[in-house]
Amino acid sequence: MILREFEQHDINSIVKHASNFNVSRYLTTKFPYPYKTEHAEWWVNVGSKIGLHRAIDINGECVGTIGITFGEGEHLYSCQIGYWLGQSHWGKGIATKALSIMTDEAFSRNKIARLFASVFSPNRASMRVLEKCGYVLEGIMVKSVYKNDIFMDEHIYAKLNS
Repeated sequence: MILREFEQHDINSIVKHASNFNVSRYLTTKFPYPYKTEHAEWWVNVGSKIGLHRAIDINGECVGTIGITFGEGEHLYSCQIGYWLGQSHWGKGIATKALSIMTDEAFSRNKIARLFASVFSPNRASMRVLEKCGYVLEGIMVKSVYKNDIFMDEHIYAKLNS
């Protein structure tokens, strides 16, 4: 597994892995479902250039993404990190390895004091990934998310740059 810049040939594999309800159900509504070719084209050509984003590559195929959205104003040194991985690659330690690499890169190459992630309450696997990488639960915002006709709590995890 490597993290790399996005390339045009990633478009079809992004659609293949992203257009899955189980992948999208605990992601922000900015991540569309169904995920179509035009969404992947926009992501590769525009969206991935905003912030610091990488393709999660296994054997030359983009099977997910990981990235950082930089804070602004008084939040300049606090950045949000997020990721998704195709369902066929779940449970193999790939997300944990990607998060570890991206966290190290973000802290070493940027003036970031804090990285944080927002996780919807049913997504226990993502919580475990964050905890394995040294992120700490800072708080739970009760019923702050409404998606797929249900309310969910939002768990905020963070890691400070030592």
